[in-house]
Amino acid sequence: MSQNTERFTGRVADYERYRSRYPSAVIDLLVERCGLTREAKVADIGAGTGMLSELFLENGNPVLAVEPNDDMRASCERLTETWSQLVVKKGTAETTGLDDASVDFIVAGRAFHWFDPEPTKREFERILRPGGWVVLVSNSRVRDDSPQSVAYESLLREHGTDYADNRKRYEIEPRVNAFFSGGELFREQIPGEQRVTLDGLIGLTQSLSVSPLPGDSNYEPMLNALGGFFAKWQRDGELVMKTVCKLACGRFTAKS
Repeated sequence: MSQNTERFTGRVADYERYRSRYPSAVIDLLVERCGLTREAKVADIGAGTGMLSELFLENGNPVLAVEPNDDMRASCERLTETWSQLVVKKGTAETTGLDDASVDFIVAGRAFHWFDPEPTKREFERILRPGGWVVLVSNSRVRDDSPQSVAYESLLREHGTDYADNRKRYEIEPRVNAFFSGGELFREQIPGEQRVTLDGLIGLTQSLSVSPLPGDSNYEPMLNALGGFFAKWQRDGELVMKTVCKLACGRFTAKS
């Protein structure tokens, strides 16, 4: 299993508890712009703990969740106790294991930057029904828009494991444009915010793949830095972090 696949091992509890949820406005937008219906079959690729899957399940959609990381997938599988329309499978974006022309929508939440674009596109074209949509969704903190957000990014840069490389990986706009080249593509953004206590800030930070885990030499310095950051920017025991949910929705060129 690749190093990227394993980056979230040991982070699942923090990821599930502290990562911001996807806004319900995502569904409203896809209904309006992409014709999403409750009957549409959805494949959630790189499903993680199932946060994006759950949004579609709440809308009534049957969902196939594909996730390579064993810890993440085990957390996602627990959702099947609540949602009978959820099927969870081990696989990757490049090799999903799903049937040809079997889904109406392919969605990926906070995951496209980990995919290998060319084999992923071939695989998505294979499993998607004619006219189907691919929806790439991210939901994360707003970076570098204020002294507070700049200070948080500086903290991650100083104490994180590979912040610079990871920051480059998140600059996906050119790759998204190339991914849908010759087809159809539109983008939307949904602003929001996340309110956290000190424990929440620590948990949210530990859910990030760049954060040092317990036992790493940078772990304790990271905790100390987070305490100082929270003390400076909190108000009444709570820190407000701006978030943005970004969507890139596209369709591939129809094959002749």
